[in-house]
Amino acid sequence: MTLDALKPGAWKISSRTLLLLLGALAFIAAFVWLLTMRGPLAPVGVEIASVARADLRPTVYGIGTVEARRAYAVGPTQSGRLLRVSVDQGDRVKAGQLLAEIDPVDLRQRGEAAASSAARARQTAQAAQAQVSEADSRVRLAQANHARYQALAKQGSRRNEAAAAEAALAAARANAIGAQRDISRADAELRGIEQVGKTLKLFSPIDGVVTAREAEPGTTVVAGQAVLRLVEPAQLWVRARVDQARAQGVAVGQAADIVLRSAPGTALPGKVARIELQSDAVTEERIINVAFEPAPAQLYLVELAEVTIRLPGARDVLAVPRAALAQFKGQTGVWQVVDGRARFQPVQAGVQTADQVQIVSGLEAGDRLVVYSAKQLDDGVKVSEQRLAPQ
Repeated sequence: MTLDALKPGAWKISSRTLLLLLGALAFIAAFVWLLTMRGPLAPVGVEIASVARADLRPTVYGIGTVEARRAYAVGPTQSGRLLRVSVDQGDRVKAGQLLAEIDPVDLRQRGEAAASSAARARQTAQAAQAQVSEADSRVRLAQANHARYQALAKQGSRRNEAAAAEAALAAARANAIGAQRDISRADAELRGIEQVGKTLKLFSPIDGVVTAREAEPGTTVVAGQAVLRLVEPAQLWVRARVDQARAQGVAVGQAADIVLRSAPGTALPGKVARIELQSDAVTEERIINVAFEPAPAQLYLVELAEVTIRLPGARDVLAVPRAALAQFKGQTGVWQVVDGRARFQPVQAGVQTADQVQIVSGLEAGDRLVVYSAKQLDDGVKVSEQRLAPQ
């Protein structure tokens, strides 16, 4: 390079070249800004919350239908034609109340015939007993004569007379036993007919409500077929389905609120009455039966109902938003913001509510956590606080 090249005015740049250089610099600056602020190297936008102490009152939500804890099917024990039905659906009945009758057909005539047979058997038994008494008298007389004429035993006349009398007595006693058996058989037949007569009348086994009338007078019903169905209003409950992941901690006896579809603004008191052992493997739900405490005056079976079960709470514990919990490399934890970067922190969760989770270990009050992020986070990635909508 010569000295002339270093003299002022030796380097002359045209205005066009200057504009091109300035444009290139502006483009490079914009590219770098986009790369670091909006591109792959840009911090991930996150919404941040702090760990704080709070009182947690956890609940478990479920939905189900109103069902009867115990239902009763009232029907005949033998086939017959339905003669009359005295109640209808929705009627309240008392225990022992006559509900329906089956046509007896020829039952009355069969009963009269059985009673007549029993009377004849008793008369036969009385006659047989009289024969026994008469034969017994003859035996005693023959035995006396036998003793008197024992000296003439060689002739055998009195001995044969006594033997004949004893044989006649044995026959009379056998007839009497047979007559008693006839009486027992006739009485059993009569009792059977009377019992059949009782089964032709259908009585209510409980104080309850008729939920279904499944047969009408004149129809033929078979043994075991339900004519009426009853339930006890005080024994109704909600058979609710609860997510298995949320059902931990639910126990029999816990208080609950029940909201019927027909009364969405009214919460009825209830309690957990039973937790079924078999869950639904398809929907991954647990079946929990919640009883009314007390049962309302009017309920409709199979009505949709929402159940909220109140679990034991926790006071003055570390809590974070439920949305802050995350899974990373098979661990449960949170994304903690440290020096502008996201660091995964494993935690032990405790009591959970609909929007908060107790932190048993792993965090301290005041720690800043990621609640929502614009994209998937990785350990150590840069983050910047922004206002984000939940994903």
